[in-house]
Amino acid sequence: MNNPNFGSGPCSKRPAWNLESLRDAAVGRSHRSALGKEKLALTLTETRRILGIPENYLVGVMPASDTGAFEAAMWSLLGARAVTVLVWESFSEGWATDVAKQLRLNPVILRAEYGQIPDLKAVNWEHDVVFVANGTTSGVKIPHWDWIPAERKGLSLCDATSAAFAMPIDWSKTDVVTFSWQKCLGGEAGHGMLVLGPRAVARLESYDPPWPLPKIFRMKKGGKINRAIFEGDTINTPSLLCVEDYLDALKWAGGLGLDGLIQKSLANLRIVEEWVAGNDWIAFLAQSPEIRSNTSVCLSVVNQKVRALPDGEQTKFLKSIASEMGRRKAAYDMTSYKDAPPGFRFWCGPTIDAADIRAALEELEKVYKEKIAAL
Repeated sequence: MNNPNFGSGPCSKRPAWNLESLRDAAVGRSHRSALGKEKLALTLTETRRILGIPENYLVGVMPASDTGAFEAAMWSLLGARAVTVLVWESFSEGWATDVAKQLRLNPVILRAEYGQIPDLKAVNWEHDVVFVANGTTSGVKIPHWDWIPAERKGLSLCDATSAAFAMPIDWSKTDVVTFSWQKCLGGEAGHGMLVLGPRAVARLESYDPPWPLPKIFRMKKGGKINRAIFEGDTINTPSLLCVEDYLDALKWAGGLGLDGLIQKSLANLRIVEEWVAGNDWIAFLAQSPEIRSNTSVCLSVVNQKVRALPDGEQTKFLKSIASEMGRRKAAYDMTSYKDAPPGFRFWCGPTIDAADIRAALEELEKVYKEKIAAL
């Protein structure tokens, strides 16, 4: 096996990545130097080109990963009208908590259990709507973009961190999209991307929220959006080593093209689907194929002997399998998220090669049989 890295963030580096890829990094230079600005601007133009982001949308680098980018959007834009938050896993639960308890906006919260998704037809688009494109901790994605009306009144705020570069995004249905370098392209942590459509820009320029805004969230200057942020002049100091790594990932991604990236991830999911179909002791956490993630693939052990264990013992048993997989260098970081139901989670985004996921699953089957026999 060449690559046992299956964690869902930071995710696996691109195939054949090595430290030599960073040899042209502008280390020791200011991000405000001509060279620093040039490299940051290139991250924006290449991100736009590969993802097919419309020219009238703004693209910027933000501090604190996807979390920082999405928080900046919520704190800057919400409050002008009622808010609905869709929750079906831990990160969307976090957005709901922020909207309700920090911004105190009394949102409508549409919840679904892990493995399910709320009724998308029930969303009131008179409201601003906050949602994730893919539930990283539940393995559940939105099935399509048709549930978002073109003539919506509210803004559509989409956290797409484990979807961008691996799933289609209908930009006409989004006003805000965020993601991080560390997910689908395997970049380094700490930097996020913020994409603002014209409706979001209009809201930003016409509305001032009633709460104080931390410096790293402030996107206005003189009452207008600070467009320098979306030309490579970041709010705070980025790591130019990480910038170089993201540029390397973008170069690799550009070689495959967006459709190639998506198809590579889908092919990885098909390998898992075929394997699950041949093993009656395991199943997908997502309860229907149309909402099954092709990046953060979450699995549940359904063997009755395991299910009969007390919760703590069940978790301990599954973690012993994951630990053994790590000891054998077959798969690292494959346990389910701490707030999710006990199980396994394999990152299957486009930086994962088919041979590696196939080999990991074959080894998992062996380890499981050894462990269950000893239970």
